[in-house]
Amino acid sequence: MNDSFLNLLGLCRKAGKLSLGHDACKESIKSSAAQLMFICSDASERLAEEMEALAKENGIKTYSVKYSMLDIKQALSFKAAVIAVNDSGFSKSLINKLNENKSGEERIYDK
Repeated sequence: MNDSFLNLLGLCRKAGKLSLGHDACKESIKSSAAQLMFICSDASERLAEEMEALAKENGIKTYSVKYSMLDIKQALSFKAAVIAVNDSGFSKSLINKLNENKSGEERIYDK
């Protein structure tokens, strides 16, 4: 694993600051713990739309990332299409890594 974003995501998981998967992310958003959400490139359209709508309702910044669920599984030992970050410091660092690597794109909500 030579990708700095995935390495940082792994540290975030070890620190207990990630919610992985649909149900965990929904709970994290509803409890106001989530600071940031990532949607994998191979997430279903239905899942992406549902999670994006929930994030929009709660003011959570959401990024589409180039990583697949397999990439996430290899990095975190957990297969997930959506990931919520529950720490503001990790969130800022992960956004910086995405921008550095050009590996993610913020989802802009239509108003």
